Amino acid sequence: EIGAPLREHARYIVVHDLVPGGASSQQGKLEIGDLILAVAQEGKDPVDATDLPIDKVVSMIRGPKGTIVVLTVKKADGRIETISITRDVIRIEATYARGAVVRSGKNGEPVGYVYLPGFYGDVGGRGKPGERNATDDVRAILSALQKKKVTQLVLDLRGNGGGLLTHARDISGLFIPQGPVVQTRDSDGKIEVLADSDPSVSFSGNVVVLVDRFSASAAEILAGALQDYERAVVVGTSATHGKGTVQAVLDLDRMQAKGREPLGLYKLTVQEYFRVSGGSTQLKGVVPDVLLPDPTSFVDSGERTLYHAIPWTSIKSAPYTKLPHTWKAPELASASEARTKASPELAAVAEFSRILGARKDKTLEPLERKAWQDAKKAAKAELEKVDPKRKDRKVVLEVEALAASPAAGPAPTDEKIRARLDRWKDELARDVWVDECTRILADMAKAK
Repeated sequence: EIGAPLREHARYIVVHDLVPGGASSQQGKLEIGDLILAVAQEGKDPVDATDLPIDKVVSMIRGPKGTIVVLTVKKADGRIETISITRDVIRIEATYARGAVVRSGKNGEPVGYVYLPGFYGDVGGRGKPGERNATDDVRAILSALQKKKVTQLVLDLRGNGGGLLTHARDISGLFIPQGPVVQTRDSDGKIEVLADSDPSVSFSGNVVVLVDRFSASAAEILAGALQDYERAVVVGTSATHGKGTVQAVLDLDRMQAKGREPLGLYKLTVQEYFRVSGGSTQLKGVVPDVLLPDPTSFVDSGERTLYHAIPWTSIKSAPYTKLPHTWKAPELASASEARTKASPELAAVAEFSRILGARKDKTLEPLERKAWQDAKKAAKAELEKVDPKRKDRKVVLEVEALAASPAAGPAPTDEKIRARLDRWKDELARDVWVDECTRILADMAKAK
């Protein structure tokens, strides 16, 4: 496996997501939105993937652990790259929640940071003894932050594709007293409410929830619930993915006698999600209270880009009470916008998105060789100056990683795991979006 879910787009296969801990996310060159033009096994000629069915492309990409697959991809700016990826199993530790204490500048106040890549674990308490789950891991991180007297938190749901709805409900409950978290409606119109029944609160300080266009499903339920209760300020680079439906997979081979040709699987939409305020997360997603520059605005993603997507609807709100606070979201957004315009790093992100957006639909190329080479060279230099992933990005945060949660056991001793965690800390230290979240939290603390 290379850990990159794919989908069809016109005549191409496009990278739809990157699985945390997968071979592609570790290798670092494959990106969401890349078009797969060809697939080759190491040492063999590439096979053109254009117009091939997705199952054929997937079968060519899959292979034994340790072998290499070579992908020829087209980037959003038109560049053609050849990427070699060593197939591997998903590194489980990369799919678990992680915590840190960050400070913006030398005199910055300590801010808790929780990165949650997915909602994993058991369903209804039916997990194996000792098996980790998202709720327990996040609760342990919050407990560690409370012991350090940290009163501000960034909950990072960027790239979180969802998972178990029960854990989205339970993690919401770590921040709010008892109350409804999400509503569901089936095809018969029957409405059910999933509520937090635990009156305890694991973190009582100010919270910012950080999202992007790839935050989906259960992540949208968590962000939407904390926004509806006004328990947190949602900060993001875009509205979230907009997946507000529940699917069931039916095995059609159960309906026929053994020995016949397999019929495959049938995926059926059986329910819709609704926020406690009554609006669906379908299509519209969760709209941030504070918007930041989007480094992936040129990527066509989200439920709204799919053919025949189910439309947005609403139902009656569930009975819930907004929580008291002193901050006002429009004032926070206004102050953040002023900082963003004055920030060279965030201004570079906005320019990066503008350049790629302008190049996205450009199809004309000069035919004269030198003119073509000069144009490519100039385009590369223009993009490298503002690329959010460039190597010369400055450190904006001091990062103190928290020890592994009690559920994780002792700190990792594997050198490869430690190296990956060090890379994660380094990336976090240069994360201008988290840095801006710490400043938004400072504004929240000062609000009267």
